[in-house]
Amino acid sequence: MTVDVILPCLDEAAALPDVLRRMPAGYRAIVVDNGSRDGSPEVAARAGATVVVEPRRGYGAAVDAGLRAADADVVCVLDADGSIDPAGLSTLVGLVTGGSADLAVGRRVPVGRGAWPWHARAGNAVLAALMRRRGLPVRDIGPVRAARRDGLLRLDVRDRAFGYPLELLTRAGRAGWRIVERPVPYRPRAAGTSSKVSGSVRGTLRATRDMARVLW
Repeated sequence: MTVDVILPCLDEAAALPDVLRRMPAGYRAIVVDNGSRDGSPEVAARAGATVVVEPRRGYGAAVDAGLRAADADVVCVLDADGSIDPAGLSTLVGLVTGGSADLAVGRRVPVGRGAWPWHARAGNAVLAALMRRRGLPVRDIGPVRAARRDGLLRLDVRDRAFGYPLELLTRAGRAGWRIVERPVPYRPRAAGTSSKVSGSVRGTLRATRDMARVLW
């Protein structure tokens, strides 16, 4: 079985070679470049990835473009910064293909100093708590997930910014999807890259704002 892995990308040239090298056999990387200035598309292409250029800025825009470019039955989404090992995707995919989950999501477990700054963790905890109050069994609004492509397209997630993961969970819950969360090691991102969310308090506040807009 082939699995397509969507990697939203903005200036991740330093991380991409190792991330793509670690991709499990049968998993095809679709790198969606969202305005990089560091040569990320060229690095991805040289490593054998399919490269999609998405001019609309935003995490949700990049994920949506990758989803529409994919053609595998099961797709994954993974950050391109090296913080999560692609080898762990097989566990999430197995939950979907085995019939245990409609949406399998990774719950980040920090490994190593500085992997998850306090401000990013605090904002995530608040949002996850709000989701649990709505009946969704999650403790992380994380960047790694697996599901069937057709189902994701039918959910018709509209957010094109950082609110995409939260809207996805909300719509999946309303649709009666079985959502299963599994721990994934979360390490410091690759040297030479910077996080658009957890890398600064400002970035975290912007992401939390986008997600809160989805809830409200």
